[in-house]
Amino acid sequence: MSTVKVESAEFVKSAHRDEDFSRDGRPEVVFAGRSNVGKSSLMNRLLGRKSLARTSSTPGRTRAVNYFLVNGRFYFVDLPGYGYAKAGRDERREWAELVDRYLRVALPRARVVLLVDAKVGATPLDVQAFQYLTSLGAPVTVVATKVDQLPSSKRHVGLAGIRRALAEGAAEGQGEPEVIPASARTGEGLKQVWGAIAHHLEVAR
Repeated sequence: MSTVKVESAEFVKSAHRDEDFSRDGRPEVVFAGRSNVGKSSLMNRLLGRKSLARTSSTPGRTRAVNYFLVNGRFYFVDLPGYGYAKAGRDERREWAELVDRYLRVALPRARVVLLVDAKVGATPLDVQAFQYLTSLGAPVTVVATKVDQLPSSKRHVGLAGIRRALAEGAAEGQGEPEVIPASARTGEGLKQVWGAIAHHLEVAR
């Protein structure tokens, strides 16, 4: 399985407006998911950094499109989490519009890593996100986070449930997506996630 050796990783910028989006042609690996699903923790573990992407116990902390340049060659992009209940309706709409405008600029050079909490399963918001992403034609890698917190006896059923729920919400002809079980704490699944990223980078080259 192909992987990527991380030689450098640095925060570049937070984009709040269309003119802030990167348009330099570098491939982008986009991390999306519900608030508090563990995006920052997984990104930090993949990059071998402890606190490059800011983690917080407070959901909804990420409110911009954050760019991290890896090896000077491609970006990790952290999107605002969706489904933060305490955010006002107008604020949630603004976040959704920001993400939509970003994706329409970033595709097709972007691959989306959609994170779903393995303990919770695919929520209606996760299904909507997957449906939306596939309707745009975005290539999506689904990662079930925090899988170390799921008892081994429940893992098969839990992952199958995520695949089934997302398939029901997918664009026509998509079928059940592959779901990579992963844990930022134990490192499980990271090689598989990097394999999907490496494939994207090869195609984008």
